[in-house]
Amino acid sequence: MSKVKDQYEAYPYPERDPKDEKKRLITGSPSHPLEVDHFLFGGQRDWSAGTRILVAGGGTGDALIQLSQTLTSAGKEYEITYIDLSSASRKIAEARAKARGLKGITFTTGSLLDAAEYGPFDYIDCCGVLHHLPEPQAGFDALAAALSPEGGLGCMVYAPYGRSGVYPLQEAFRSLLKGLPPKAQLREAKSIFAELPSGHPFKSNPHLVDHKASDAGFYDLLLHSQDRPYSIDQLSQTLGASGLRMVGTPQAALYDLSRFAPVPDDMDPVAQMALAEKLDGTIKTHVVYACPGAAPVLEAGKSSRDVPHLKGMAAGALAQKVARDGAITVTLNGVKHRVPIAKSAAKAISGVDGRRDLASIQAGCALDPLAWNAIWQPLHRDLTRFGLLVYSRLLV
Repeated sequence: MSKVKDQYEAYPYPERDPKDEKKRLITGSPSHPLEVDHFLFGGQRDWSAGTRILVAGGGTGDALIQLSQTLTSAGKEYEITYIDLSSASRKIAEARAKARGLKGITFTTGSLLDAAEYGPFDYIDCCGVLHHLPEPQAGFDALAAALSPEGGLGCMVYAPYGRSGVYPLQEAFRSLLKGLPPKAQLREAKSIFAELPSGHPFKSNPHLVDHKASDAGFYDLLLHSQDRPYSIDQLSQTLGASGLRMVGTPQAALYDLSRFAPVPDDMDPVAQMALAEKLDGTIKTHVVYACPGAAPVLEAGKSSRDVPHLKGMAAGALAQKVARDGAITVTLNGVKHRVPIAKSAAKAISGVDGRRDLASIQAGCALDPLAWNAIWQPLHRDLTRFGLLVYSRLLV
């Protein structure tokens, strides 16, 4: 792990300036508390009881700050343990937390392989880390051992097809630049990269942009010493080997085989997802949630007490667009998807404020159960599969 540690000491990733905390909060998947609740707790988590969280391989702190700030703003108690092997990355994460005045965080420089020593945890975030371990399965096993029986994991790992062109370049740079310190590797790699033909698979891949954003991004994408991707079925198998079960992904639409072809009756769900991944070709990361294999399946949106939230859009604006157009356009990985939505759903959408439950929204629409289900069930299906609708009682 010394090469990996050296990399992140020289180029903490992602590149962040603590001064920017005054201007914005970076949010995303996995690990927004609303999304965590939706996928792991059926939208019914009692946040008032406190939550023990591990941010494993926390880097410069994106997941840490998102979790801590969102729970702080909601007035919920929490304990977060941050672990990372890079002291330079930890320093930035600490400075970001300090800039926001966030409390309840314990910072540790170390390995996520020791996670069980700090647990058990109700939730574990591990974003962009496991695929960089010399033995990734050991990392999955360590995180599984640190979970409480009712807890869950949110993780991101690299996927192969959307990262076409990356791995031949990584291999070439390792052969040419081995033995050089990180800064020298970066300098030489950039010089070599400039000579690559425009038709190179990497340069033809529109989904790869980190190398343009910063030196840290270039190094992490093309000069990493340990990097293996997972197809979605490989990820499911790896989670299973750790005693975990994949329970959902925020962008389920990407893995919908019916987008491309009729689904064979005898094909299991993971096999369907794996085939869709190959046909899609744009997926460069997998974001999934997983829970212990023995834990019950909790599906959000089934109870009238469930509280819906819209992600990435205001309810009023969405309602107006649906009432006018009867459809919305969602862009995933550069591909636009037209999603038809019945214009009659506009009033229900306008009632989604993160505090009213489904029963209250239904009452506001003055609809009987049959009419309500005819409107809400298709809306629920279409918005949740694009990660635009989640359920949580965080703000109640």
